[in-house]
Amino acid sequence: MDQLKELREFADQQGIAYAANEPLKKYTSFHIGGPAALFCRPADQAQLAGLLNFCRRQGVRSFVLGMGTNVLFSDEGYEGAVISTRGMREEIGGEGDCLTAGCGVPLNRLCQAAAGRGLGGLEFAYGIPGSLGGGIYMNAGAYGGEMKDVLEEVRFLDEEGCVRTLPAGELGLGYRASVFAQKPWYILEARLRLKPATADQVQKKMEELLARRKEKQPLEYPSAGSTFKRPEGAFAAALIEQCGLKGYRVGDAAVSEKHSGFVVNLGQATCEQVLQVARDVQRIVQEKTGYLLEKEIRVIR
Repeated sequence: MDQLKELREFADQQGIAYAANEPLKKYTSFHIGGPAALFCRPADQAQLAGLLNFCRRQGVRSFVLGMGTNVLFSDEGYEGAVISTRGMREEIGGEGDCLTAGCGVPLNRLCQAAAGRGLGGLEFAYGIPGSLGGGIYMNAGAYGGEMKDVLEEVRFLDEEGCVRTLPAGELGLGYRASVFAQKPWYILEARLRLKPATADQVQKKMEELLARRKEKQPLEYPSAGSTFKRPEGAFAAALIEQCGLKGYRVGDAAVSEKHSGFVVNLGQATCEQVLQVARDVQRIVQEKTGYLLEKEIRVIR
């Protein structure tokens, strides 16, 4: 692709690190995915915005990748530029009961920063293995909390390449949904509003929730977290187990024996094997219960 050659030249000019044909399985929690034609590693938000604007102007297909914990890349890889926010130089700031952080900051790091400042309300996110940007994109949540509960505003790059800021109430935040999943907008930074608490209280709650995760979730195997969204009036894991699908397997992709809401990689699972397990589960659950399960993981081809 001539566009990718131009992107490499642009990256060289801007001092942006990149690699050609980089295996994406190295950067996803599923450990699945073929090579990215170009894998870019911006050092900061300015380089990230520069790359995104260049790709938009030149018609280069691009995908912004955070911690890679809710995505499943094709076995054939990605014909375009994957832009990784992992490793960007980003500080956590703020004052009073607010925290400000960039899109690439891991949620665990953000939670620890909140605890260190005596701020509560973000404990639910401790143990969610994603970045702040990814958490906002899907309105991540657990144990009764969601990002929309603590999010105040987001600074982002819009489809015209302009930096804008919108309050949380205008971001379409719902169950595993946000406006960022509907529009070609890219999260740069966010501000959270938390509540005063003692560091010990916050740390204790985070450790309790992390212990619950380790007890109930198959963290010993690669996965992308919960494979299916919670259907209205039911729970995906309970429906899957009710249908006798715990342990159901295609190749090395399997419904977890520990938590049937997870499809896990037992060793050398491929994207197609994971998708086949998901399709079979959807079909059987619908046939037996009437519920149609919707995938929560993002499939990138």
